[in-house]
Amino acid sequence: MGDRWHVEVDRSLCIGSAQCTHLAPGSFRLDSAMQSHPADPETDANESVLKAAEGCPVEAIAIALLGSGEPVFPPEE
Repeated sequence: MGDRWHVEVDRSLCIGSAQCTHLAPGSFRLDSAMQSHPADPETDANESVLKAAEGCPVEAIAIALLGSGEPVFPPEE
């Protein structure tokens, strides 16, 4: 069984670039205020969601392991 992630978008940082919707189609959506939201905050670990987090120009997307809360992205320094 693979890892499960909790995905969050910090609305105070999100600028509505829509990079996440292009890099991970179906995993993120923009609301009427052009703010990103995860389509499902609890999801199976997958490369496209990680690429979306890494590609966010303002690093508004955070990913943690579901249950433990251990950061996946951004990584702990």
